[in-house]
Amino acid sequence: MHDHQQQTSTGQDHASWEERYAAATALWSGRVNPTLADQAADLPPGRALDVGCGEGGDTLWLASRGWQVTGLDWSQTALDRGAAQASAAGLGDRVTWAQGDVATWQPAEAAFDLVTAHFLHPEAAVRHALVPRLAAAVAPGGTLLWVGHVHDEQRAVMWGADRFATAADVLADLDLQEWDVVLAGSRPRPAGQHDHHDADEVVRVRRRE
Repeated sequence: MHDHQQQTSTGQDHASWEERYAAATALWSGRVNPTLADQAADLPPGRALDVGCGEGGDTLWLASRGWQVTGLDWSQTALDRGAAQASAAGLGDRVTWAQGDVATWQPAEAAFDLVTAHFLHPEAAVRHALVPRLAAAVAPGGTLLWVGHVHDEQRAVMWGADRFATAADVLADLDLQEWDVVLAGSRPRPAGQHDHHDADEVVRVRRRE
C-alpha cells in the first residue's frame, strides 16, 4: 500500500516517509496491486499516470504491458528505486518519474488515458480538491481508478477518520454528467491478497467522449 500523505504527528509527513524508505532496501513488495491488474487488464495501452507510485510496482506493471507511464511520488528515494528497477527491466524509456506532493502537484489537463491512485488516504479537504484535479487529467474515453482501504478503526484513530473515503465519497467529488460509472463500491480482495485488509473501496469511471 502507498499511504503517502501529510500528518506529522503520525509519521505521514514528507521527511518521515523519506526516512522510512532510507531505513529499508525495499518498503513494498514490488508486485502490482491486484485491483489495478484486474481493472486495467481490459484497457488498451496508452498514457498512464500512477499517483503515489512509491517504488513503482504498479508503474512498472503498466509499462510492461505497453503503457507510457508517469509515476508520481513525493519520495525521491522511492522514485530512484523505481527508476533503477525500470532500467534493469528494460522499461526505462516507457516511464517518466515525477517528484511532487499530491496536495499541490498539477497534472496536464486531458493528458492521460488512465489515471490510477492506490491508497493515498488524504485528509478530506485535500481529497475534495485532488479528485477533480486528477479527473481533469483524464482524456476523453479515458479511465480514472481510485482505490482505498475500507474504514479501519485503529488507523482512523492514528490518521483521522476523514482519511477513509467510501466510493460514494469519491464519486461526490466528480461531475457525473462527464463520467460513466463502471464500478463503485467495496470489493473483497482476491484470495491470497488479504494481508491485514479484506476489502477495498474502488471507483472506476470512464470519461465520456
